[in-house]
Amino acid sequence: MAHAVAVSGVGETEYSRSSGRSALMLQLEASLSAIEDAGLTPKDIDGIIPLSAGTSIAEDFIANFGIPDLRFSAIIPMGGASTVAALQCAAAAISFGICKHVLLPAGRNGYSGARMAARITDQPHRRLIAEFETPIGAITAAQLYAPMARRHMEMFGTTSRQFAEIAVATRAHALLNERAMMKKEITVEDHQSSRLIADPFRLLDCCLESDGGAAIVVSAADRAKDLRKHPILVTGIAEGHPDSPSTITQRTDITTLGVAKAAVRAFAMAGITHDEIDVAQIYDCFTYIVLCQLEDLGFCKKGEGGPFVESGAIRLGGKLPVNTHGGLLSQAHIGGMNHVIELVRQLRREAGAAQVKDAATGLVTGFGDLGDGAVAIMQRA
Repeated sequence: MAHAVAVSGVGETEYSRSSGRSALMLQLEASLSAIEDAGLTPKDIDGIIPLSAGTSIAEDFIANFGIPDLRFSAIIPMGGASTVAALQCAAAAISFGICKHVLLPAGRNGYSGARMAARITDQPHRRLIAEFETPIGAITAAQLYAPMARRHMEMFGTTSRQFAEIAVATRAHALLNERAMMKKEITVEDHQSSRLIADPFRLLDCCLESDGGAAIVVSAADRAKDLRKHPILVTGIAEGHPDSPSTITQRTDITTLGVAKAAVRAFAMAGITHDEIDVAQIYDCFTYIVLCQLEDLGFCKKGEGGPFVESGAIRLGGKLPVNTHGGLLSQAHIGGMNHVIELVRQLRREAGAAQVKDAATGLVTGFGDLGDGAVAIMQRA
């Protein structure tokens, strides 16, 4: 599938804490924006993979857009890894000639509607949590992932102040982004004084809950080159699932995520080295998850993520600028679709004040459920 498809269009709504619109309306708005960005019309769409935690299905888009001949649809149940995994699914469908232009819409009222705590154990693949871990108090994502972070700290000497470096760098990037929700500068000391949520996570270690929609259009590469915007090729892509995928507590190693398996395949498909990555958008539901993925992706060794982020490597101007839009921590939480959009804008050279100079190759990840991961490597055509 390498070089077979490209992201041809991207679109977003405003991100807020009170959209005043349904989740479907937000997805439709973002989708129309992405389709227009590509220079297409809704009738050109022949594949749809909704990424909206059950709030929409393909038929919603057929009905609202008048799509005459939908040839492919799917749902990817991998939580925050679904967006990048769906990109792989779209690439496969296009590569095999099933369709030409696949729409990937995401959106929800994550603040004004159902919060994450209400959704975390209500899905089939989380039955083990609901049966064995929820009864002893593990209800929210912060509670489920906190032991992974604490174990990393005990094994490798990682500190809360190193987690803070991720929060501070991400917020600094958000200040450059007019679409970001969080517009107040923070310091390491602000992080350290923020309230404890689930040891070792503090408030500023945790992502936002937000309302909004985001969408991309994925097209066959030979068609994308004739569309409105510069095509951004998908050159390497893969998903990976951790050992004991349904429960963190039963893993031999709880400091390794599914992205470690996906990264090997994605880099092999792209045929590049880590030094060729100019910018990375790393799924950041919690600061620790960024640090862990940087290790699992191979940008530093296991246990060296703390010193890596502390060195300034992930800031604009650093060795590997990360989450140049503000991420889930400071821009918005739309299941990671905003990460894909930011990577596309960076490679198009449309990222404004946060633009990484001459960005040509980048990487985006997804992380979801209890450690599922997905990695996409993209290049400017």
